[in-house]
Amino acid sequence: MEKREPFFWLTISSSVVILAFIVLPLLDMVTTPSVSMLRETLKDRDVMRSIWLSIYASGAAALISFVFGTPLAYLLARTHFRGKRLIESVIDLPIVIPHPVVGIAILSVAGKNHWIGQILGDLGIRIMGSATGIITVLTFVGLPFYINTVKNGFEAISPRLENVSRSLGASLSSTFFRITFPLAWRSIIIGLIMCTARAISEFGAVVIVAYHPMIAPVLIYERFEAYGLKYSQPVAVWLVLVCLFLFLVLRVLTLRKAKES
Repeated sequence: MEKREPFFWLTISSSVVILAFIVLPLLDMVTTPSVSMLRETLKDRDVMRSIWLSIYASGAAALISFVFGTPLAYLLARTHFRGKRLIESVIDLPIVIPHPVVGIAILSVAGKNHWIGQILGDLGIRIMGSATGIITVLTFVGLPFYINTVKNGFEAISPRLENVSRSLGASLSSTFFRITFPLAWRSIIIGLIMCTARAISEFGAVVIVAYHPMIAPVLIYERFEAYGLKYSQPVAVWLVLVCLFLFLVLRVLTLRKAKES
C-alpha cells in the first residue's frame, strides 16, 4: 500500500475544515424548521411576495445585464485599446465596494437634488422605495459577474472563425449573431445565472434604496429583528433552496462545457 505524504493529509484536513465551516451552519439552519413550519411559511403572503419579488427583480437585473453587458463584454474580449484595464477595473468595482455605499451612491444620483434624479422624476420614474430602485441596485451589483463571465466565453472562441465569416462578405453584426453568439451561448447562460444568484442575495444596498417593497433578504432581517430565529429561519431556508437550485444549474452547465472543450 502506497504511503501517503504529510502534505496529502494536510490537504484532506484543510478540505474537511472548510467544508464543515460552510456546511454545518447551513445544514443546521435548514434542518431546524419542521416540515409543517416550512409549509406554513409558503402560505404566508408576505413571504411569497418577497420571494417572488426577489426572483423577479434578480431576473430583470440579469436581463438588463444581458442586453447592455453583452456588447461591452464582446468589445473587451476582442479589442485592445488604451484605458482597457481601467474600464475593466471600473466594471469590477461593485464587487469590492461595501454594499451600503452602493445604495448611497445610487441615491445620490437618483435623488431630487441631482439632475439625473430630476429627469427621472419628470418621467415619473421613482427609485427610492420602489421595485425600480431594487432592480437598479441588483443590476449594479450583478453586472460584473455577467460581463466577466461572458467576456471569458468570447475570449475562448477563436477569432479565426469570425475572420473567415468576414472574409466571405458577412457584416460584423451578422458574424456576431450567426457565429460568435451561438458558440458563446453556454457562457451567456452561466453569466445570467451568476448575475441572478448574486443579485438575489443582495441586502445592504437594497435596505438603503428600497426597504419597501420587501425582497426576501430584507424580510428575513426584519423577522429576525422582530421575532428571532424561529420566524426568520423558514424564510431563509426557502431562499437558500432557490440559490441552491441556481447553482446546481450552473454546475451542470459548467460540467457540460468542460466536457465539450
